[in-house]
Amino acid sequence: MELTKRLLCIVITLFSLQSQAQEKIPLLQLISEIETKHEVKFSYSAVDVKSVTVEQPQSSSTLKTVIEKLNSSTLLNFKFLTDRYITISTIDKTISVCGILKIDANTSLYGASIVVNNTLNGAVSNNEGEFKLTDVPVGAEVVISYLGYNTERIKATDLWEYKGCKTIVLEEKLEQLNQVLITKFLTTGLQKRLDGSTQLNSETFGVLPGLIEPDILQTIQVLPGVESVNESIANLNVRGGTNDQNLMLWDGIKMYHSGHFFGLISAYNPYLTDKTIVSKNGTSSEYSDGVSSTIDMRTKNTINDDFSGGFGANLLHADAYLKVPISKKLAFHFSGRRSFTDVLASPTYDNYFERSFQDSDINTSTESDATGNQSSDFSFYDFSAKVLFDLNDNHKFRANVIGINNNLDYAESNTNNTSETVSKSSNLTQENLGFGGQWNAVWNDRFSTQLSGYYSKYTVEATDARVETNQEVKQSNEVLESGFKIKSNLKINDSFNLFTGYQFTEVGILNATDVINPNYNRTKKDVLLNHALFAEAEFSNKKTYARVGVRGNYFQKFSKLIIEPRLNVRHKLFNNLALKLQGEFKNQSATQIIDFQDDFLGVENRRWILANEETIPISESKQGSFGLEFSKNNFLIDVEGFYKNVQGITVSNQGFYNNFQFLNAIGSYNVRGVEVLASKTAQRFSTWFSYTYSINDYEFNTLTPSVFPNNVDVRHSFGLGLNCTILSNLEMSVGGIWRSGQPFTKPVEGNETVQDGNNTFVNYDTPNSENLDHFMRLDASLKYSFTISNNVKALLRFGVINALDRKNSINTYFKVDPNDSNKAIKVENKSLGLTPNLSFRCLF
Repeated sequence: MELTKRLLCIVITLFSLQSQAQEKIPLLQLISEIETKHEVKFSYSAVDVKSVTVEQPQSSSTLKTVIEKLNSSTLLNFKFLTDRYITISTIDKTISVCGILKIDANTSLYGASIVVNNTLNGAVSNNEGEFKLTDVPVGAEVVISYLGYNTERIKATDLWEYKGCKTIVLEEKLEQLNQVLITKFLTTGLQKRLDGSTQLNSETFGVLPGLIEPDILQTIQVLPGVESVNESIANLNVRGGTNDQNLMLWDGIKMYHSGHFFGLISAYNPYLTDKTIVSKNGTSSEYSDGVSSTIDMRTKNTINDDFSGGFGANLLHADAYLKVPISKKLAFHFSGRRSFTDVLASPTYDNYFERSFQDSDINTSTESDATGNQSSDFSFYDFSAKVLFDLNDNHKFRANVIGINNNLDYAESNTNNTSETVSKSSNLTQENLGFGGQWNAVWNDRFSTQLSGYYSKYTVEATDARVETNQEVKQSNEVLESGFKIKSNLKINDSFNLFTGYQFTEVGILNATDVINPNYNRTKKDVLLNHALFAEAEFSNKKTYARVGVRGNYFQKFSKLIIEPRLNVRHKLFNNLALKLQGEFKNQSATQIIDFQDDFLGVENRRWILANEETIPISESKQGSFGLEFSKNNFLIDVEGFYKNVQGITVSNQGFYNNFQFLNAIGSYNVRGVEVLASKTAQRFSTWFSYTYSINDYEFNTLTPSVFPNNVDVRHSFGLGLNCTILSNLEMSVGGIWRSGQPFTKPVEGNETVQDGNNTFVNYDTPNSENLDHFMRLDASLKYSFTISNNVKALLRFGVINALDRKNSINTYFKVDPNDSNKAIKVENKSLGLTPNLSFRCLF
């Protein structure tokens, strides 16, 4: 009994002490008690403290403990000036904030962006939707955003960690049915959408093997079915197609140029790019003119409150970008990039130069022989600018410009028999200039429209002065395209949208050659007008996403109508298993031909031409795919079988190294295969494995044999990668690719050449009957981020391509031996060797 009484007494005493500790008293009262007990003085404004209540501290607490408790439990900043004087203010007061993000009562939101407005202090919500930020100013605003959902702006004090982590439910944007399905896909910044397309968000991009920047066209090559058989962005192959079969758009402007260094570096500066959407099949009927894929690049489209930007450099170029708000309704965005390779040659530049010009007239050595020498300078730049004007919340206007330039100067000299030195200068310039504008109008809650227009000019100009023949060849290829589009969106209900629109395009292409000694001139220009009507319906609920559309294209010159149906369906069979079905018909009127005899200094042998419906038909594609997708606990398995048929290709635009090289023929190619992707993502790591198996065959009825393997018939292609967050500010990525060697044609054994009049040619055997050795490459990257000041963040990235320095063969062909016309010499083009690169960036 006595023991019971003692225990009861102890419990009552503890409860009394806890109640005393939790008792709330006015801060002014506590200040007076502290001043008396500890013989200190407080300096404060009565306005700041008069309405504040605090917990009564325990009598045994030290002065330091009491002040620390007040700092953590109030929105005031208590600071010791001396041992006896303490100031109380709201100046420089920072707090920790936290929250839990959800899209409904049971579903957490992973991968959302949380940023303290007008600062670089930010975080990403974890698997449970939780986030936490420290050192947040009391008066700050926290911005929470996620693609497809309304952005939330919340006062920092409402998210104060001391009050407990608040649950925040983001509301979905009802006008955007095609929301993101997977928020972290392979790495941060890569997302998978409901319609099967992939989205790259440049600003939140993490790290991928070998890359030191979010290079748009390099990044998408981690996707199954997307690769470059010769390591060049200028030859990007999507499901067995050629590079000219990819529709590239920059803010709605059709682009005809893709890479610097003639294809080794993306020509699009990523730091003002907001997102890039890549579609391999099931494309919206809004798009046409690319029978293999659509790569839609969109720049940042919102007016920020404050001036911001960034600058950086790597071992090839330097760049900068700015976002300049003039008012709440008007802003300007600028970006620029230029190489310094014509001033400073780094080891990275030397590797790229050797890779780019190994099969050209350009000699990487300054000395060619005892009597002559050569020198060359290469440089590139690009720029973009955008004007953003918001008349009001419902009417927004945008205008932008983009420019891309590659320039090569090449000089050679020779000493003749009379000891006279003869010098010649050659030049190659490659440019793409584009202008565009948009008016986005929201007329009511259910109806909106967009009116857009663009102009694009692509030019290749070359002057090839040949010392040995005293001949000068001038060549040019020019593409002018302009067009406009109007489209409307009618929201029937929360799940159903109806899109309609009209598009007009005018394309003109010029090809010219001017030869001096002997004199010769050839100029050809073609123009084609196209009118298109398109419509589609889009439906989405918790189980099913469906988009059905049709596009009608009328080519005025040929009085030809092409109807293109489109289909994209995704249906959840179970919670973790979904079925996908996609299909599309598309056309393309502008293609590239490859001319080995009449090229630009041997560097750029592709030139754009227009269909004439005689020797060059309009290319038309039909493709379909069917797949299953399993996703659970951030583990994804995606399996997709596909079939694609492209009609209307020609021998001249395939680049044959065989007996068909100089023939005229129209044919097709068929690709069938399967793509497999498995990935696992977590808060600190992500890993993936991809595999593509495909069979790709040509069919030319007028050739013998009529069916043979495609130049890019790569049967097996594997990819493997791992991203890991080592520390909160240090990330690592390592990965590799392995693929079968592409086909090539060898000469007839024992009869390697054949003579036709005065000309001798290589006598090729059965076309594409041999394969190169398999291609293998291991890449790695590191990304380190740190803070220079409150408003300046820095990024240091290091990457290495082909870390094992493997000598991969990417192309093989033969030419007649100049010393023995009965023999053929084998020419092998090699991939990049071990190529390191380093970049440093500042963001403010």
